[in-house]
Amino acid sequence: MKRQHINVNNLIILSAFAASFLIISVIAVNLEKENERVVSLNIPEETVMTSDAGQASTADTESDDYDDYAADDYFYGTQTEEAAETVTVSAKEATAVLEKTVFTVTKYEAPVTMFTSDTVNVRSGAGTDYDKVGKLRWGSNVSVTGETDNGWYEVSYKDITAFVIKDYVVAELPGIPYLFVGDSRTVQLKMAVGSTDKAYIAKIGEGYNYFNSTVLPQISSNAGNGTKMIINFGVNDLANAGKYVKLVNNNIDTWINAGMTVYYAAVTPVGNCPTVTNAQIEAFNAKLQTELDPRVIWIDGYTYLQQAGFSTADGLHYSADTYRSLYSYYMSVINQA
Repeated sequence: MKRQHINVNNLIILSAFAASFLIISVIAVNLEKENERVVSLNIPEETVMTSDAGQASTADTESDDYDDYAADDYFYGTQTEEAAETVTVSAKEATAVLEKTVFTVTKYEAPVTMFTSDTVNVRSGAGTDYDKVGKLRWGSNVSVTGETDNGWYEVSYKDITAFVIKDYVVAELPGIPYLFVGDSRTVQLKMAVGSTDKAYIAKIGEGYNYFNSTVLPQISSNAGNGTKMIINFGVNDLANAGKYVKLVNNNIDTWINAGMTVYYAAVTPVGNCPTVTNAQIEAFNAKLQTELDPRVIWIDGYTYLQQAGFSTADGLHYSADTYRSLYSYYMSVINQA
């Protein structure tokens, strides 16, 4: 009986020792996990700076998302002082991405009236990184109240202070960007594409006599420095090709000296038209293209429509879609000149 009692005591001691060892092992494992967690938070500043540098060229919303991701996924509720510093560095870097253009304004003693030379955006600050608050069309009056040190004007716009880049604001009313002169086809072109930043001197059924007596005197009052004039006469009097050449060549010096660029748009093709043939149109175009002053830029809308196709109900005039297509071609030639 005594021997059995000793064995029970030994068993109790061994059990207690085993339980203690188990507790110590669990504590050790937990400590190891905690250490691993701290290590995962111990991100070198170089790594964070590199990550933020990669974000610098992205959109603002993406930079914001990146900061949210860092806060949610790197912090598990146990923070160290070093981890907090790491996040602070990241936030500073992200904030730098959102900074706006810095500028200073020199105020005028009194507002100055100026004019827009093209369609231009109006912004809340002097830089393209500021919000758009509106838009000004060509020839708009602008009340300029100052200028910035980075090439913008401070303006009064709808009772607020705003900014317009200097490149598109001039002291005097500029010439209209585009002046179209011609016959019924020019009248219908206006109906198809509108008149913003464009002027038209055109009348249905007219030709050389109208150009010489009515259009010619009006050009100087509608066009000026920077104006691009597109002439489109001829379909109503194809026999007058020589007269058109003489009229244009006699006036080209005056137009060029006024700062204008002159284009002659070829007479475009007809469909099933009882009064005009494409052979007559081709002869007219060939004479003008050969004999016009070389400073007149030729726009070959005839070949363009022959290749692109056109829609006409009466054989002579086009659908609105065809006029818009032709206008786009005109602009492509003008922009390349």
